[in-house]
Amino acid sequence: MSRKIPEVLTIDEQELLLKVFNKRYFNSRRNHTMINMFLNTGLRLSEMLNLKWKNVNLMTGQLKVVQGKGDKDRILWINDSMLQELCNWREDQSEKLGKVDYIFSTREGKRLKDSDIRQMVYKYSQKALNKRISPHTLRHTYATDLLRETKNIRLVQKALGHADLSTTMIYTHIVDDEMENALKNFRTVTN
Repeated sequence: MSRKIPEVLTIDEQELLLKVFNKRYFNSRRNHTMINMFLNTGLRLSEMLNLKWKNVNLMTGQLKVVQGKGDKDRILWINDSMLQELCNWREDQSEKLGKVDYIFSTREGKRLKDSDIRQMVYKYSQKALNKRISPHTLRHTYATDLLRETKNIRLVQKALGHADLSTTMIYTHIVDDEMENALKNFRTVTN
């Protein structure tokens, strides 16, 4: 079975996407935090929508994904910068809505719909990058960046919650520095 190489965002595109939000507004702050979480955790859309405050340790940055794909739980950690943004978001959300279970909720404190998040990602990516991407593009971006940084395909597999390593191997086609360098320097003789 052949697989299409996934689309990913460059670092510059990620920065442009995160800069497009007007963080004076409640929904815009929520959406910025969510996009940043996608880029820093590689969560699936369903995992992001089901993420609850009780599953995040705001002291250590440990995040528990409960019943991800295949009803499997996994543990991730978020970096200090993302942790600080999440703490700020919790303050904003609590101030406006009181106690809420879901990290990313509607203005009424209810769980968001996946179609709303897809539409939000499309809207902001079109505005920032002049292209439409999906939440899964953000997951692919995370996986690719993690593989580039660590060179550890097993670590990427665990972070993404893939049961089979062959599913994760698609990212090796994007991140193949050794091959890129070899081909760029192949037959560098000129006439």
